[in-house]
Amino acid sequence: MIRQIVILFLLTLIPTLELRYSIPHGFVVYYDSLGPAAIVLVCVLANIALAPLVWIFVHYVMDLFLRVGWIDRLYRRVLGRSSEKLGPYLDKWGTMGLALFIGVPLPGSGVYSGALGAYVLGFNFRQYFMASVLGVLIAGTAVTIVTISGATAFDFMLKH
Repeated sequence: MIRQIVILFLLTLIPTLELRYSIPHGFVVYYDSLGPAAIVLVCVLANIALAPLVWIFVHYVMDLFLRVGWIDRLYRRVLGRSSEKLGPYLDKWGTMGLALFIGVPLPGSGVYSGALGAYVLGFNFRQYFMASVLGVLIAGTAVTIVTISGATAFDFMLKH
């Protein structure tokens, strides 16, 4: 049982997969041994725990990259253009907009890209973490609903 929990936890930490993979995997492989509530709880808590780690990593790496002159100039130019376009949306949606971005369980969204976006858009850690928790709860709910409702949709793959 501990091994299964660790596997689900680690699967949730994989960039681009996160809850989109770990919850369905848990339902297919560990449903009988862990049960649906434990699967969702482990995956959601792992994804929430990931948020501060990614925040620290993004800030550390970005600070290193921005010490290179041409990267810093390029970053500032792109940031300036993005800020002009995104400014009105940030003013209107703010942390909730970031939470929705993190919570949409599609490729390119999630805690990893949310941290990068929060860094570029000037969010502080508190705003990012609140958005991450809310976004992970949204994504966990959506993925769980899709997984439960489509549980028999892939039975043809499991039958030999």
